[in-house]
Amino acid sequence: MQIVLRTEGLTKRFGRLTAVDRLDLEVREGEVFGFLGPNGAGKTTTLRLLCALIAPTSGGAEVAGWRLGRDDARIRASVGILTEQPGLYERLSAWENLLFCAALYGLDPATARSQAERFLRLMGLWDRRREAVATFSRGMKQKMAIARAALHEPRILFLDEPTTGLDPDAAKTVRELIVALRGEGRTVFLCTHNLDEADRLCDRIAFFRRHVIRIDSPDELRAELYGRATEFRLLPAPRAEDLARVRAVDGVREARLENGSIIVEAQDPLRTNPLLVRTLIDGGAEIAYVTERKPHLEDVYLRIVEAAE
Repeated sequence: MQIVLRTEGLTKRFGRLTAVDRLDLEVREGEVFGFLGPNGAGKTTTLRLLCALIAPTSGGAEVAGWRLGRDDARIRASVGILTEQPGLYERLSAWENLLFCAALYGLDPATARSQAERFLRLMGLWDRRREAVATFSRGMKQKMAIARAALHEPRILFLDEPTTGLDPDAAKTVRELIVALRGEGRTVFLCTHNLDEADRLCDRIAFFRRHVIRIDSPDELRAELYGRATEFRLLPAPRAEDLARVRAVDGVREARLENGSIIVEAQDPLRTNPLLVRTLIDGGAEIAYVTERKPHLEDVYLRIVEAAE
């Protein structure tokens, strides 16, 4: 898969404070890439660097095929960014805001109107398009800012806490947009404190505190820290002989009783679980359900970030 963003030792200092410290990062085209870290970790500074809004102290980056520091105007034209503050023109209507921004991005009038309508409809704002943005709620302004960021179909879309302040329906709309953009082959660089959201949306996640601590998919991070576990719920409760049979199956690393279930850790669950089901049924056990046991991404995040302190 093509690399659409690459940094090499990217560093940003503000006086004595090092906000981003020798960042080495690669992001693939067409993925949703999560960028997670505590407040003050340097996430927003990193986004501003990658969008060529501020200059690095040292190091370099290539963004959407353009070199940071040499092709900054082209980078800004090739990416979209949602910042912490929407920064909309509040005296203008929603429609006027998007047409104005489309003109800044060089879209022809017909394309500008088509894109403005598309994103206003996607964000559920079409019926309010003629109203001044000043009359909008915080959540509506957030949706407007997301529409503006995606309007010109950027190769990379940087989103800083995109669902903050949104009600559940609006947050769902934003998540669906992210999935749709990924389906179009666009890259989404997602900064969020919503770990459930990151778990559902992201192909890979970077845990970050001034520099990258770990990068991997959510499931691989879980497997590394906690292994791969499956719950076998039996009715009635499992017997000692059920547990003994499970432990004897090839590929089982560990098996234990927990709240009326057998929890099994296996090296390769896809191969081992069918053997376990057959073994339990042959032994007379009644299986109510079989489900993967997934630790919360919050547990993974806390273990990795706290270990790096």
